[in-house]
This record gives sequence, C-alpha cells and structure tokens, in this order.
Amino acid sequence: MVIDFHTHIFPDALAPRAKKSLEDSTVHFGHPYKACTEMTANSLIEHMNKWGVDISVIQPVVTKPSQTATTNTWAANAQSEKIIAFGGIHPETDDYKRDIDFVSSLKLKGIKLHAEYQRFYPEEERMLKIYDYAFSKGLIVLHHAGFDPGMPEPFHSNPERFAKMLDRIEGGTFVLAHLGSSFMWDEVEEYIVGRDVYLDTSMGLELYSNDQFLRIVKNHGADKILFGSDSPWSRADKEIEILKSLPLTEEEKQLILWENAKRILKI
Repeated sequence: MVIDFHTHIFPDALAPRAKKSLEDSTVHFGHPYKACTEMTANSLIEHMNKWGVDISVIQPVVTKPSQTATTNTWAANAQSEKIIAFGGIHPETDDYKRDIDFVSSLKLKGIKLHAEYQRFYPEEERMLKIYDYAFSKGLIVLHHAGFDPGMPEPFHSNPERFAKMLDRIEGGTFVLAHLGSSFMWDEVEEYIVGRDVYLDTSMGLELYSNDQFLRIVKNHGADKILFGSDSPWSRADKEIEILKSLPLTEEEKQLILWENAKRILKI
C-alpha cells in the first residue's frame, strides 16, 4: 500500500488558472516547475492509478481569511475512497476557534499552514493558540517548511524557528513538509532530528542526497517519516522508486510508505 501524504488539487473551474499562475511564479527560480497533473481530483486519481498510489491526502492553503469556509467545504466534498482532505485556517482570522470548529465538523483530518503565503512565523504567540486548539480537536497540523520557489527570501519558516515552536508546544501531531525544511536539510539535522514531529518526504527524494536521507531516517526514526510527493510538483512513481531502492529494511519502507500515515490519520 502507498499513502501519499502531501498532494494538491483545485476545484475543476479554478485548476487551469491556478496551474498557470503557480508555474509562472517559479520562472525566476531558474528551473521552472511544471505540474505533472491537471491539478483536478480526477487528474490526480488518474495518475495515482498509474503510479501505484492507493490514497492521497490533499493539502489546501487558505490564502485569505474570506476563503476559509469555501475552501474547507470544497476540501470536504473532494474526499472519496482515494482522497483524504486536510482543511485550512488563516492566521488573520477574527475567530480561530470558530474556524477550527468548522474544520472539525467537516471531519477533515487536519489543517495545512503555509508561512510564506500566509505571512507568519511558526513560533508566534497567535500561532501557538491555533495549534493548541487544533490539537484539542484531534486535528493534525502540517506546515510547509523552508524554501518555496514561488516566494522571495528570506523565508518565514526554517528549522531553527520550528525548533522554537516545538519547545513551546506539548502534545498533538505536527508534520513538517519537505523533510523538515526544503533545501535546509543540514539545519534540519541540527535542530529538528530527534524531536517529536513527523517529517514528510514531499518534493525531496529526487533532491536531497541518499546519504543524508538515510542518516535522517536513522537518527529521527522511520516511524516518524511520511511518504509525500507534493503532486503535481513531483511524480509519486519516481519518488516511490527511489525510496524502494534505498538500503532500508522492508519494515522501514512500509512504515514510511503507508503505515505511519494510516496510524496518524486513524484510517
């Protein structure tokens, strides 16, 4: 079985415009990203069937407080036998408890936060209140972490900031995307490895070295690593192929590919 913990889709009517906008935002990076799906639910499922992925978890981002209700309602309606959804909340909300209660009422599994698009620092006091309340509702909190090709530096999130966040939170399930912070993996080893937090592999297995990944798995624990592709920005089949080729035990591979996700998603 394979559970892809980190994927993105949009409503059918919005997907073509979102795809072009997001691709265009990476042009300055020097290696423009190209989506490998059409960024719709049907396109994701079509590629999942080709790539050998059983379940994908979609991670919507609320970029304006006014989008909170519609984004979460759409995410809930996008769920199926093949798709599980997180919801979202915006840090500028006028009532974070109301918004988190709504996410919970829709039976969504967690909330996705993106410090670059939403302009916050993960250890801010207002964010600590959001985490605590989300955890009280049994929700997982997943952060985009580190570099983002569509956003300018300096970035709002990095391993040192996440370490400060973790110092101030007890309990609950945090997930840091991109193996703790994209393109900051030396700092991940310094500040994050060994902490009580899950790391997903999204948009990474083709980027970080095998040696560094294996070292992080060994020192952090395979039981706290989640497979993710960041589809449509990376092909899950290639990421799966790389993971399966690594000198990990079969037990470790199964933990990463689906068992950890199944456990924390309670499915």
